[in-house]
Amino acid sequence: MDKEQPLVEHLAELRKRIFWVLGVLIIGLVIGLIFAKNVILFLKSVPPADKIAWHVFSPWDALRLYMNFGFVVALLITLPVILYHIWAFVSPGLRESEQKASILYIPGAVVLFLAGLAFGYFVVFPMAFYFTTAISRSMGITELYGAAQYFSFMFNIILPLSVLFELPIVVMFLTKLRILNPKRLAKMRRYAYMILVILSTIITPPDAISAILVALPMIVLYEFSVLLSGFIYRKQLVQDAAWEAEYGEQK
Repeated sequence: MDKEQPLVEHLAELRKRIFWVLGVLIIGLVIGLIFAKNVILFLKSVPPADKIAWHVFSPWDALRLYMNFGFVVALLITLPVILYHIWAFVSPGLRESEQKASILYIPGAVVLFLAGLAFGYFVVFPMAFYFTTAISRSMGITELYGAAQYFSFMFNIILPLSVLFELPIVVMFLTKLRILNPKRLAKMRRYAYMILVILSTIITPPDAISAILVALPMIVLYEFSVLLSGFIYRKQLVQDAAWEAEYGEQK
């Protein structure tokens, strides 16, 4: 019975935190739907959308467009809350110094997510759009763009990139939890490179230049993650040595 009680408490805490996240997500969705029209009109006024005419192919397309933007805005609003509750759930298993250090990851994770959005929107998405447009024109196909399809194409590119840009934060956090360390990351390097190249090929147009332009920043992020992991790992070794020196002799 005593062993079951902590599990019940953990599940109750997890449920409470999920409810918090869902509540903020719903509020964010309402805010996103309120501002969706302004955001859509702004994106329609900048390249590459400013030179094309949009159409809808079903009565549901406009609604789907609104919901997509509402969800993205809700995700941006909820992201810090999600990260905080993940930290709060696992922090009891960390030392006090690790708790204070790891909570600083939340602003960094938000910044990296926004950096991924910016990189996807300003670099990768235009490449993909102009590449597919060039193919259509080379085949003599008249372009007729659906508004919902245009933004679905955009989101399918920029959202995965935003998640990939979280790699340094994830590695740092897992190093703090002593699940990863720089030695393991170094052994995984060739497999990580292969996975990143495959993901870059999937996200980008099917040409080598676009894949390389996306794969290189991903590889740089991985190597940066290894450096950060090494920094944290060395600090852990120093802390462990100090703890052993202070309390090991008492044994």
